[in-house]
Amino acid sequence: MSEWEIALIAAGAAILGSITTGFFTWRASHRQTSALISTVQATFLEQRRVRTEERRRAVYGDLLTAGQAWELGATDGEARTLRAFHLVELEGPDFVASAALDYASADPGDESAPAREKYLKAVRRALNET
Repeated sequence: MSEWEIALIAAGAAILGSITTGFFTWRASHRQTSALISTVQATFLEQRRVRTEERRRAVYGDLLTAGQAWELGATDGEARTLRAFHLVELEGPDFVASAALDYASADPGDESAPAREKYLKAVRRALNET
């Protein structure tokens, strides 16, 4: 075998080795990229869920605060309760909005206590489902 043939075989082996290594490196980088994208998406979904839950807690709590002010006879209590009810209605779910309507439309006093408890149970159920 001549020196040229040996040199060509060595060069071919080096090129083939580089191509093979490059291909497997490329495949590994794609797998790592896919894993990273999945992790980032999962993080964003979890952050969205937490923000939604925090917003719901705030809206549900605002109705309780407004309802208590209304029960205690605050001058703007009824308007605040109605505004808070509409926010609960927007935020949902339907069973919480229904309980909120019962609470917001109850007369202050004895009738509002059971409606308030029904609303609290619905809120707890909604927050435990998320």
